[in-house]
Amino acid sequence: MPDLADGIARFQQDVFPAKADLFAHLAGHHRPHTLFIGCSDARVVPELITQGEPGELFVIRTAGNLVPAYTPGANGVTASIEYAVAVLGVSDIVVCGHSACGAMTALAEGHDLSDAPVVAGWLRHADAALARIAGMATGPQKLVALVQQNVYAQLANLATHPSVARALAERTVTLHGWVFDIATGHVEALDTAGTGTALAS
Repeated sequence: MPDLADGIARFQQDVFPAKADLFAHLAGHHRPHTLFIGCSDARVVPELITQGEPGELFVIRTAGNLVPAYTPGANGVTASIEYAVAVLGVSDIVVCGHSACGAMTALAEGHDLSDAPVVAGWLRHADAALARIAGMATGPQKLVALVQQNVYAQLANLATHPSVARALAERTVTLHGWVFDIATGHVEALDTAGTGTALAS
């Protein structure tokens, strides 16, 4: 906690004054252009990766960057998606996976999650991705493939949400799949054919 308190002090002394006009504007305006759905992993920081300013990204972070397919009833992920799309009117949605993902590693290597039953249940939202890599040998390439396929699977789940389906039909929102490599900083944009292009090197 002392580190966090020191960080707040530095923010208030050094960072905030330089952006005081921006924060004054944001105090009364909230119009992010992108919904960014990423992993809860502490090494993956959307605003740092994109070098976005406050107010530009509406961020949802979940273990494994998983997006449950739509079901009726209230839950935090669904409510956040609906708010971003239907109320805030974001024009783009990014689902971002990443290298060395603990959730995907557990699935790729078949870890025993009996001591973490809630985690095990949550990871069922990656079943489609896991099925797509069935038969692959274990090892680094299996994890790479699973991370990519999981992004595709979560984009498919995302499209089941009524607010997203409507926006896609009206062509007011565009979906994007990214994979962030922690060690190199590379961001790969995945396309519908299953190949990728580096956004930056």
